[in-house]
This record gives sequence, C-alpha cells and structure tokens, in this order.
Amino acid sequence: MDLGLKDRIAIVNGASQGIGYGIARTLAQEGARVVATARREPRLLAAAKRIEEETGAKVLPVVADVRKSEDCDRIVAQAVEHFGGIDLLVNNDGAPPLGTFMSFDDRAWLNAVEQNLMSVVRMIRGSVPHMRRRGGGAIVNITALSALEPLPEFGLSVASWGGVIGLAKTLSLELGADRITINTLCPGLIETPRLHKVTEQSGKAMRDLAQEIPLGRVGTPDDIASLVALLVSPRGSYITGTTIQVDGGLLRGVR
Repeated sequence: MDLGLKDRIAIVNGASQGIGYGIARTLAQEGARVVATARREPRLLAAAKRIEEETGAKVLPVVADVRKSEDCDRIVAQAVEHFGGIDLLVNNDGAPPLGTFMSFDDRAWLNAVEQNLMSVVRMIRGSVPHMRRRGGGAIVNITALSALEPLPEFGLSVASWGGVIGLAKTLSLELGADRITINTLCPGLIETPRLHKVTEQSGKAMRDLAQEIPLGRVGTPDDIASLVALLVSPRGSYITGTTIQVDGGLLRGVR
C-alpha cells in the first residue's frame, strides 16, 4: 500500500535505536526524507547510513539533545535548511530513570520535565510555522503504556507524559484549522534496550512478559512504526487528538 509519503519531510527524534529507529526506517521506506536525531553520534551515524542503504532514501543525521532548547531549535533549522521545510514530526526520546517517588529530588523532576514534556513543547513550537507554510502536517508523540496504566517506580515518566497527552489534545483543537494533526501513542512491551533494562531490574524474563500479553508476544519497533506511518499519511488525516495504546491487548481497562 502506498501511503503517499514520498518526499515528505519528517523529523524523528531518538532515531538511533529502538522505536525511533524503526519509525525512521519505515518512513524512509515509504519515500519520506528523514531528519534523524539522537544524542550519541557514532550510533546515530551508523543508523542513518543503514537506513539509507536499506531504503535508498535521504537521511540527515543531526546529533542533538532534545532536552536542550538550543538543540531543538537547531534540529528545526537544519531540517529546513537541508530539505526545505517540515511536514512530519515524531517526538520520541526514551524515558527518565526508574525509582520510587521519595528517591527523586527537584533536579530529577526538572530533568524529566525537560526530557519528556518541554522537548515536545519546543519541537512542536518550532515545527508548526513550517507546517503551516506547507499547508498542513502531522505530529505523533511516543510515550508508553504506563502513562495510561501507571506502574510503581515509573512516576517521573507517568507524570511528565501525562502533560504530553493533555497538550496533544489541546493542540488538536488549536491546530485543526491548519490541517495539522497530532496524536499520542502509548506502546506497551516493545523489544527495545529500554525494555531489556526494565526486565533486568525486575528480574523477569522476556518469555514471562509475553505470557501476560493476550496476543502472546512482546511487540517490535515495527509494530509502532507501522501505525505512525499511517497516522502521518493522507490515509490518517482524519485522526487527531487521540491517545492510542499499542500493546497487544495488555491494558486491562476500558477507555
């Protein structure tokens, strides 16, 4: 299926590995021109090269830390300078540390807000004017299932991602007239370096986690990337303001 993404200009943050890499690769496979960002230069450059070799698409790697305002500005500026604009934005950047509420001081909370919420605020604020000039656009925020079904020791993530979900719903009302959609995905258990770290801390094996999932398997980055590609494409242009769990049926609630 052709999703109509050829030559669309996409920024994908956290694209050197895991979910971000899967999204960048899938958009490139659909013909998009991708600005791939991450903090670690060697890993990012290797990821960008791999995507170009596999897809033949143009990938611009930008080493940046989206927790910093100036880096968010630089990502936007380089996307516009190199490709001529911005059509699609995927906000994705791992997660803050795990730990009990009482173990974190103000600095930890401020860092979590910078990473999970303010990075989204800044990237959207910088990208929207360019989307407006091009007649519309699409934004997808990647959070986690814990934002909908909180878990012990995930407080930094849950609280800051709650702000992202509320912001996205608000912006769907403000940006709809500009033909800019915005949606938030809440991945469940996806096989990423982050999940391996969580399993190490919890002492659970991957096969044990899979038994808790109705579909019987842990998800892959491609499971998330496929939905992102749909949401940012013309075929998903009537979907905005939603928060969608992508979890193999793991969430035990009715929303």
